Amino acid sequence: MSEHQVHIIGGGLAGCEAASQLAERGIRVKLSEMRGSGEMTPAHQTDGLAELVCSNSFRSDDAENNAVGLLHQEMRDLDSLIMAAADEAKVPAGSALAVDRDIFSEIVEKKLKQNDNIEISRDRVDHLPESGHTIVATGPLTASSLAESIIAVTGQDRLAFFDAIAPIIHHHSIDLDTAWYQSRWDKGDGKDYINCPMDEEQYKAFHQGLLDSETGEFKEWEKDTPYFEGCMPIEVMASRGLDTLRFGPMKPVGLTNPATGKRAHAVVQLRQDNKQGTLWNMVGFQTKMKYGAQTELLRNIPGLQNAEFARLGGMHRNTFIRSPVLLDRQLRLKSAPHIRFAGQITGCEGYVESSAVGLFAGIVAAAEILGEDISTPPVTTSLGALLHHITGDAEADSYQPMNVNFGLFPPLAEKVHKKARKQAMTTRAREKMLEWRQASGL
Repeated sequence: MSEHQVHIIGGGLAGCEAASQLAERGIRVKLSEMRGSGEMTPAHQTDGLAELVCSNSFRSDDAENNAVGLLHQEMRDLDSLIMAAADEAKVPAGSALAVDRDIFSEIVEKKLKQNDNIEISRDRVDHLPESGHTIVATGPLTASSLAESIIAVTGQDRLAFFDAIAPIIHHHSIDLDTAWYQSRWDKGDGKDYINCPMDEEQYKAFHQGLLDSETGEFKEWEKDTPYFEGCMPIEVMASRGLDTLRFGPMKPVGLTNPATGKRAHAVVQLRQDNKQGTLWNMVGFQTKMKYGAQTELLRNIPGLQNAEFARLGGMHRNTFIRSPVLLDRQLRLKSAPHIRFAGQITGCEGYVESSAVGLFAGIVAAAEILGEDISTPPVTTSLGALLHHITGDAEADSYQPMNVNFGLFPPLAEKVHKKARKQAMTTRAREKMLEWRQASGL
């Protein structure tokens, strides 16, 4: 391949999506990923491109009533590599889109390697390039040397929060005489989750165990770093009150224990994590407990008394920039417009959101090189609402990572009954997205 036209730094979901969008438009891309060069992050386990380090879920796939489901649809309509790979690697998860993480990563990497316009380079980039089209998609685990270079160029200190990972359990070790298959409200095929029930006494004992659990120590520089509310460690949630978990990841509503014919006091759900169904993820059980404390306490959950863990929970420090003041609507760094940022380093949160921002970065970078003019999608669309939030609409002083949600969308012009509001917003979004795509030639 001749000399590249765009340098993408970071081989996660956003970087891979941006590379695909550029390459499909005939733009030559160099994709740099430090994993595979002898470097590793605190959270990754492989050197595979687009590795999923936390949950295996892309969350709701409902494009009629859910903002992230709508974003799925918008990305599919824009020929998203990440969504195509997710659909191919899909595993049962009710109304959600979940994937076999290994197959997913393999599909993405294979597709990129097959594209003659993409050069994959296993190297660590320590400094922002002084010239040339660049997309920084290093994610929340940006290497310290590059992070310092970003600070030097932006003149703004980085912001950070802690993100936690949930344990994964071998299916054969789950006691299905105690636990049972059922999706909440019987969505999907009704058997996409395994449910472990607790009565009131068991729940109270488990709650106290979380409060008493031994957790990892913070380093001095980490002590004031906040958690992301959407990925709160289970023991931190427990500290907020006795019933916090029962209204969160352990809510029993929509589930009936076939052994009793009644609803349990609390339920721990597990979601399939791979195609074979041999690995199951503990839904909402992100944790910073030490490994010994994890295995001891989690085996007190009915149905998991003999649990064998393929991966225990953990936590890592995430980094993101103050995007609302640093980036323009095209994701360019205002102080160095040859550099774009994409993915979680911009302050979006979630696999889908990260990929979506990478998708747009690739589209507008290609348009700039080809002499075309593509505007940001309307704020009434899911992609547009997300992009507007991170590039200026959010309050900069209190900026924190955000999943896409209907709260980012402008209100409907007409009055709509509460039950029909979400569908009205998605209908409006599809109309506006179609208009934008036609006007942009996409």
